Order: sequence, then structure tokens, then C-alpha cells
Amino acid sequence: MSRSQPRPQRFALIADDYALSPTVSRGILSLFDAGRLSGAGAMTNRPFWAEGAADFAAFADQVELGLHLNLTAGSPLGPMPRLAPGGTLPSAQILLQKGLDRQASAEIEEELVRQIEAFAEKTGQWPAFIDGHQHVHVLPGVRRALFAALERFWPKGKAGPRPWLRDPADTPGRILARGAAAQKALTVATLAFGFRRLAHKHGFATNHGFAGFSAFDPARDYGNDFASYLAAPGDAHLVMCHPGFVDDELARVDTVLDTRPLEHAFLLSSRFSDLCAEHHMQHVKLDRLI
Repeated sequence: MSRSQPRPQRFALIADDYALSPTVSRGILSLFDAGRLSGAGAMTNRPFWAEGAADFAAFADQVELGLHLNLTAGSPLGPMPRLAPGGTLPSAQILLQKGLDRQASAEIEEELVRQIEAFAEKTGQWPAFIDGHQHVHVLPGVRRALFAALERFWPKGKAGPRPWLRDPADTPGRILARGAAAQKALTVATLAFGFRRLAHKHGFATNHGFAGFSAFDPARDYGNDFASYLAAPGDAHLVMCHPGFVDDELARVDTVLDTRPLEHAFLLSSRFSDLCAEHHMQHVKLDRLI
């Protein structure tokens, strides 16, 4: 008698950076269409959001559509004289330094409100989840502004659905067990310390278990890295990815270029399906896990 196969463990596979550039959006939409993603986060302050929102929203019944808060790429939706005096958002390093003062925090809160409203205006719904480009939403100064902004839309105690929030931290043991970009993962986990507890205090659910950190090195085998992301999963395991294609706009605002088409090709391949089956993992919407 053959042994029965273990029941697949579920995880969420979320693509970042929708609307960062037209070709990144095109890549994500093709993965939606192929049923290869649990969802994706959109950057609503990018100039390509307005034209891409309808195509994004068309998949609302199939995947989770979220907000990828952006404070470091391109321009804000409104004035930010402290953080973006020339109309260009700062680097993550500068945001980490300046985001701690009261004026910057107030600017961040207003910009986050604008980005949430831009999502709802163009899709006709609230985001299913909220996370941050380069994980900026968990930075100490930014998280204070984030929860102040969220309180305007989802005050504590208000009934009804709420977006879940991404916790980009995981335990050192799990991170080291996976190996891929472990130092980056440990650094982000340190910056995110206490975020999950604070989210729960404010009434927002989070993932529990996080992977997907990459060196963004096109010489690496992304399939091998992806296999490591499925190792040591948390109870509500979330894997991020950055698929897409490269165009001039992407090259102008972002440094992650050559690996995006490689991730896209892998996620469309049979190897992706085979690795999930081999690790007894199945991707689903995160709201089925938390």
C-alpha cells in the first residue's frame, strides 16, 4: 500500500510594485491571468496607476489586491516640503533618518492617506492588504504615521473588514534555515521589531512567516532561491516576489532590473509548480490563512 501524500501547506505569494512602470504591471497581470499569484500590491502615487488601475481591479475576484505604500520612488501625491522639497521622494536611508521628526511624520501620514484614497478611488474598493515599498512601513517614524493614517479609515473598534498588514520579519532560526539573502532578512527583521504586536494592538491582522529576500543577482538561480523561501514556513506564510519586464522608466527609478524577467519566467514555468508540489506547498490568498 502506498503512503498517502502529506496535505499541502498553504502560503501566500504576493508580487510587489504594480504600477512602478508599465512593463512591471504587464508582467504582474500576466501572472494573475495564469493563476500564479495570490495577489499584488500597487503603487498608487506612480503616474502609471491611473491607466493601470482598471486592469488591476479586474482581477479582484481571483486575487488579493493591495496597496504597496511608496515613500522612496518617484514623487508624492501631495506636498512634502520636509521629505520631498523638490518633489522627489527620498531614499530609504534618508527616510530612516528624517522620518523620526514630528514634521516629517505629519507629512508621511498625509501622503499615506492620499495613497489609500487613490487606491479606493480607482478600484472602487479598499485594499485587501497594505505593505511598503522597501518595507518602509515598518520604520519607527513611518509606522507611527501609518497607524495614524489607518485610524482615519478603520478606527479601532469599527466593525467590518480591514486590510491585513505585512510583517516583513521572521525568526532568526527560520531566516538562517532558508539561507537566501539572510543578512538582508535579518536587518529588516530588526527594523520591523514590534511591528506585528503593534498591528494586532490596533486591530489589524498580519502574516506570520515571511520570505522572498533576494540579492537581485541575475547570475543566481532564482528557482533555487524560491525553493528556500518555502522552507521553515510560518503559520501564515507570506512570500514576496518582484516579477516583471524592464523599460526605460523602470531603469530611471529603480535598481532592480535584470532579475525581474527571470522571476517572471520562473513563476510561469513548470519548475515553479514542481517545486511547490515537491515541498507540499500551495499558494492561496492570505485571507485564507489569517
